[in-house]
Amino acid sequence: MILAVDIGNTHIVLGALHKDSEKIVFTSQISSDHRQTSDEYMVLLHNLFILNGFNLDQVEGCILSSVVPGITPPFRLALEKLSQKQVLVVGSGVKTGLNILIDNPAQLGSDMVVMAVAAAAAYPKPVLIFDLSTATTLSVLDEKGGYLGGMIMPGPKIGMDALSNSTAQLPHISFEAPKRLIGTNTIDCMKSGYTYGTAAMLDGIIQRVESKLGKKTSVIATGALAQTIVPFCKHNVIFDADLRLKGLRLIYLRNCPKQG
Repeated sequence: MILAVDIGNTHIVLGALHKDSEKIVFTSQISSDHRQTSDEYMVLLHNLFILNGFNLDQVEGCILSSVVPGITPPFRLALEKLSQKQVLVVGSGVKTGLNILIDNPAQLGSDMVVMAVAAAAAYPKPVLIFDLSTATTLSVLDEKGGYLGGMIMPGPKIGMDALSNSTAQLPHISFEAPKRLIGTNTIDCMKSGYTYGTAAMLDGIIQRVESKLGKKTSVIATGALAQTIVPFCKHNVIFDADLRLKGLRLIYLRNCPKQG
């Protein structure tokens, strides 16, 4: 069994995966909090394992990807103490099998590397990968699986928080699908705006990138807000909630084949 962890700006996703298949035993999500100590993370992780009926004796190895440097050391230490296994951290020197073709490959976030590895292995290429989390990112893989580049945009929640914080009469709202395209009250107008607005943005980007590549692409979406947005896209967009965990498993196996 492999324990895989993805530390993002808003959430930390933890999953246990079988070494010989993509079957996921369990997943949990907790808030990213740089104030937590390694001991506090140990208590939190211990309770998560108990709640999910997971026995740490099953763990053969651990892998971690993080875009929050301040959280990485305490979380890594907590995981190593609990599992009694060394944690592989995705970064320089780790074999990914991904051909990164951008100007400075070192600038590519580990989360985007992980998602690209998973998408290249699972879907027909070329591939577009949208991650709708704190930021909305696009990764573009060519027909050989090479990482061509992408886009970084404010995520829907950032946009709505900025709108609510910068206006006197617009409230903070929950992220739910709208009842109709044309809202008839303030909250429904805001829900329609961020949902259809984000979906239309994705559709427009897909159209432009496919025109630039001169090819149809597989389009994958993941991230905390993707499930809300994808049904409103006109293009065929595949929602893959576990894309990061799948990529972490592949990278682990490429670096620790005997243990994994």
